[in-house]
Amino acid sequence: MSAETQEQFPQDSRRTHGSPLYEFLAKNFNIISIVGVFLILFAFFSIQADAFFTAENLVNVGRQISPTIIVAVMMTLVITTGQIDLSVGSIVGLSSSALALMIATGNPLLGLIGTIAIAGFAGLVNGVLAAYGRLPAFIVTLASLIALRGVALLITQGYSTPITVDWILWLGQGKILGIFVPFWIALITVAGGWFLFTQTRFGRYVTAVGSNSEALRRSGVNIKKIQMSVLILSATFAGISSVLIAGRLASGSSNSGTLFELEVITAVVLGGTNLLGGRGSVMGTFVGALTLGIIANGLVLLRVDVFWVPITQGLILIIAMLLNQNAIDSFTRRKV
Repeated sequence: MSAETQEQFPQDSRRTHGSPLYEFLAKNFNIISIVGVFLILFAFFSIQADAFFTAENLVNVGRQISPTIIVAVMMTLVITTGQIDLSVGSIVGLSSSALALMIATGNPLLGLIGTIAIAGFAGLVNGVLAAYGRLPAFIVTLASLIALRGVALLITQGYSTPITVDWILWLGQGKILGIFVPFWIALITVAGGWFLFTQTRFGRYVTAVGSNSEALRRSGVNIKKIQMSVLILSATFAGISSVLIAGRLASGSSNSGTLFELEVITAVVLGGTNLLGGRGSVMGTFVGALTLGIIANGLVLLRVDVFWVPITQGLILIIAMLLNQNAIDSFTRRKV
């Protein structure tokens, strides 16, 4: 083999590994894989369940999964920084209870504002303790999960409070152009979250905190402020979700949001966000949440025992994670 031929092979190899298609696949494999899983499941349920692929059912799936999408978008930021927020389910329970009780006093607008403020304050406490108190976010938000659920039970005595205000009910049950309002709010949240995460300096800082916080700190960025901010965002949007849930159910209950945090975290991880931080995808999270929604809906339409829904979701999460990790490792080895 001539020297000229020998030199050509490594050039071709570099050209293959550095091609735009290869780089695109390597960079976006996580979201590509979850989109593939979503399409396969969508096709399966469309074939097996006659009522699945109908406009009425799909619109209903969108409404049911909207609260998960809204909180999961902000949870993506939290997990990308290397933290986690286990308190969002309890914040939903406390916020929906507070909303119903404040509406009962005769001022629904103040109730709405107060509800979101309560959620944001809970996030502020989490953020201060985790970022400035130097406590692990896991421990801080686990304590909040327990304490806030207790507060919700205390102020309601375990009873649900009905909501009869029309415009609050519209937020959970109303439609715009044939699509439920909660799903429109979810889409706006996804668009805003994507822009914040990918197109702003704050979003770049979020990724840097999770991947190399020490280098970011030495560059003069206040990483504690970033860590606190994302926890405030996740809690605040949990409060917004609680309003939509309360409006849909026409009541505020201390039991709202039970295990909600696990569904949110599953959607985020399923969408390709690294639980250790440093890598996240808002669009992946969106597709991950939709995947969980169609799994729950499709299994119900197939008349599968409801207890199989979380089992199936967990198995799909594990399989998706294994496939993603193996594919990422393969891409890395080939690139090296």
